[in-house]
Amino acid sequence: MATQSFERTDRIAPLIQREVERIIREEVSDPRTDCMFSVTHVDVTRDLRYAKVYISVFEEEKRKPMMDALKKAAGFIRHGVGQAVQLRYTPELLFELDTSIEYGVHISSLINQVMQGKDSANAGDE
Repeated sequence: MATQSFERTDRIAPLIQREVERIIREEVSDPRTDCMFSVTHVDVTRDLRYAKVYISVFEEEKRKPMMDALKKAAGFIRHGVGQAVQLRYTPELLFELDTSIEYGVHISSLINQVMQGKDSANAGDE
């Protein structure tokens, strides 16, 4: 029975992800959501009570206003998701800022610095 529960959350999460992104783009009228963003991932709890929605906002100065707008519109978005996905109980949406892209760029730059340091050290050996 436990595996069935996980399979259900794995099946429902992408549906919620797609609907949340569509609703924000097409139905939320708050001007703070008019920016470049992506819903990168959704984690749904096993009991389907909560869905953590990860949002990546590409312009740093628009991140806080976007997150504030989403928290204000959470009930509206949840209602839209409930109509589209047709679950007995629509999960409460918890919006989180996804900084994984920024983190990846930072790690990549650190790796480049290390590799450039090795190239410099190797050039000195010759």
